[in-house]
Amino acid sequence: MAEERSTGEEPDKLVSHTGRTRDGDPLAFNHLPAEELQPWFTWFSVSDADVPAGATITDGILNDHAVIRIIFGGKWWAETRDGKQVFNPGEKGMTLYFGPQTKLMPIAVEERVKVLTVHLGPGAAAKLGGPLQHAMLDRIIDHDKLVGHGRLSSRFDIDGTPQEWLDAIHVELRKFIEKRGTQDPDPITRAFERQLLVDPSYPMKDFAEEQECSTRTVERIIKRDYGMSPKQVCRRARALDMASALLGVAMETEESALRLRYFDQSHLIREIRAFFGTTPQCLKEGNHPLLRLNLEIRQSRRVQELSLLPPGTIEPWRDPEAEPYSDD
Repeated sequence: MAEERSTGEEPDKLVSHTGRTRDGDPLAFNHLPAEELQPWFTWFSVSDADVPAGATITDGILNDHAVIRIIFGGKWWAETRDGKQVFNPGEKGMTLYFGPQTKLMPIAVEERVKVLTVHLGPGAAAKLGGPLQHAMLDRIIDHDKLVGHGRLSSRFDIDGTPQEWLDAIHVELRKFIEKRGTQDPDPITRAFERQLLVDPSYPMKDFAEEQECSTRTVERIIKRDYGMSPKQVCRRARALDMASALLGVAMETEESALRLRYFDQSHLIREIRAFFGTTPQCLKEGNHPLLRLNLEIRQSRRVQELSLLPPGTIEPWRDPEAEPYSDD
């Protein structure tokens, strides 16, 4: 790996073993799923970092889609729609199903961050037999209880490398898909998701015409597969991209265009406050290690989906010397 495990030199600063920004902030090891899994899963990421002894990392996350997180070690808190929830995964680990978030979900962690996150694609949850998206907004539930058989974390070695974890999740998900013989997500949903990655400010009327359907049909499908109205989904997507730029995990060449998605500075401030509970300036200057990890995944997806970089190129915000398999 890029560096030996050690305690942090700075209080309340995560020490990452799965990559970092050029400014030293922790990042996850991201990977596109195998092609046969991509209709239902958009991205896999492994985060492995230490929390300094006696410290608590307090931050938040904002996911645009449901995710499955296989978590080991540490102690976690989350403020959900169901109230405060506490998780103690330990060495055996636990698997949690996170619904999409309508706004920042406060999260805190002690001791260690070792997490494999499986990102479900839009509309995939229903096709895979999961809960309805509107019922899962801002919620976390026990994934093992949801599926009702076995403990998914038992398939992973707590000390395994990121690549070993990715290999293991590919095996498990291939078996799951082969067993279910599930259908692909709705093509309109998939087209809408791509449009969100390109530009969430695109007129809904124009999108509906391109899909050769009515705006009412689009609204019904998006509400079903995202759990929110198209307008809310687009607002959230704009905020996610803008917040990524503020936290230094977006293409620098895009920041001006991302700002132009807002009418003026007041509009930008209102929207960032609505989704993140703070101003753009405070978000940029604050300590947000968990949120940055979370936001970078969307930007990695955008780079891949929109071919913003040549194949095999490391995103410009990542430190190439800190990748998990560098020569360090």
